[in-house]
Amino acid sequence: MKKPLTEIAGWLQADGQNMEGEFVTGVSIDSRTAAAGDLFIPFRGEQVNGHNYVEQAIKGGAVAALWMKDEPHPPADLPLIFVEDPERALQEMARTYRDTLRCKVVGITGSNGKTSTKDLIASVLAPYFKVQKTEGNYNNELGLPLTILSLEEDTEFAILEMGMSGFGEISFLSKLAKPHFAVITNIGEAHMQDLGSRAGIAKAKFEIIDGLQEGGKLFYDGDEPLLRELIGQHPAVEAISFGHQKETTLSLVKIESGDEGSHFEVTGLLDAEFTIPVYGAHQVKNALAAILIANEATVSIADIGSALHHTSLTDMRMQPVIVENGALFINDAYNAAPTSMRAALAFIEETGLRKEKWIVLADMLELGDDEQVYHENLANEITAMDLEGIMLYGPRMKWLYEKLEKSNSETRLLWSEKDYTPIVDTLQESTGENSIVLLKGSRGMALEYIVKDLIGKGTGE
Repeated sequence: MKKPLTEIAGWLQADGQNMEGEFVTGVSIDSRTAAAGDLFIPFRGEQVNGHNYVEQAIKGGAVAALWMKDEPHPPADLPLIFVEDPERALQEMARTYRDTLRCKVVGITGSNGKTSTKDLIASVLAPYFKVQKTEGNYNNELGLPLTILSLEEDTEFAILEMGMSGFGEISFLSKLAKPHFAVITNIGEAHMQDLGSRAGIAKAKFEIIDGLQEGGKLFYDGDEPLLRELIGQHPAVEAISFGHQKETTLSLVKIESGDEGSHFEVTGLLDAEFTIPVYGAHQVKNALAAILIANEATVSIADIGSALHHTSLTDMRMQPVIVENGALFINDAYNAAPTSMRAALAFIEETGLRKEKWIVLADMLELGDDEQVYHENLANEITAMDLEGIMLYGPRMKWLYEKLEKSNSETRLLWSEKDYTPIVDTLQESTGENSIVLLKGSRGMALEYIVKDLIGKGTGE
């Protein structure tokens, strides 16, 4: 983006001062990281007033700032645009700038797998197009506008992640992004406390169609009955399904884990074989969305396969790491909900990569009133597995520990509420070259730190 400050003031239908000759090439909401050419957006909260840092941002390189009309004492010598509400102004800037862009936009939502799917889509398109994607967790009502405003004018594909915690939020983001292609990865249990039920979660995620452009397409988890029901209620939406069921548009036939990652076959819209350098059937399923998007972009099957084979996912998504003692850790500690937890457990149960299998599980958060049931229900999958050890961390995992304690007499079982040390010591002493260890927990549990020393010394496999 390179726009005159006066043009941006016009977008906002706002007055300003000292604007002539200034050009904006970016946007910042943090005065400490404001870069040359940025427009600084000050927010006024209960604890911090961003207006107090406007001068600091401009000294750091920002060319101008927004200023709330009811905030007193605007610096008379600085370039400013006066607005009623900086957050709404940021969103309006993104909405207007989006309308100037000619790129194809892919919007992604879902309970699990948004970031992995974003990375897979970006990786499969990047060798053949100029691609930009959401960085980090910039996927909400502030993050998405910042991502849109960071798009370069010659971008060909923008891959935008959309997160939410309540009804109406995905609708707002979709209308802002105006995607040509929308993806719903799955429906899980995250945000149950806010949305009441899986049906409520599905309805909230399905809001992504609200901003879908005319002629746009929705790609969705065809194994999910709640989504199939919603598709049936919206016959005007062109919907393309992916999943394990034969009835899906692109169907998984077979998955095998090997040294290079996951090798799989698909049938339906395409009949082909692919490999991705990551483990887990849920990650393979995410790859189906990337294959479908790449097919829409007229990338050949051979080129899709080549790009997927060399793809790179954000850390802590079924990330394989060999540690100092030779054990293979599968670091899937970025987040967790019952659906993704069961998927990760299924991978460990089915894999033949190592004989001695360990799981390290931490609390699943934001599950609402039924959180105890969701934790206890994992016992059904775990007791059927052939495991060397089960390590549990966090206060909620005590529920699972008590269930397993009654039925698991042979497998080593350990629970720690607040202290990582017992788990770290056990893994260090008892795992080795024949061991594979799954790490899985909600982001707030920071489970990766349990073995940070071991992982820090390892190299990827």
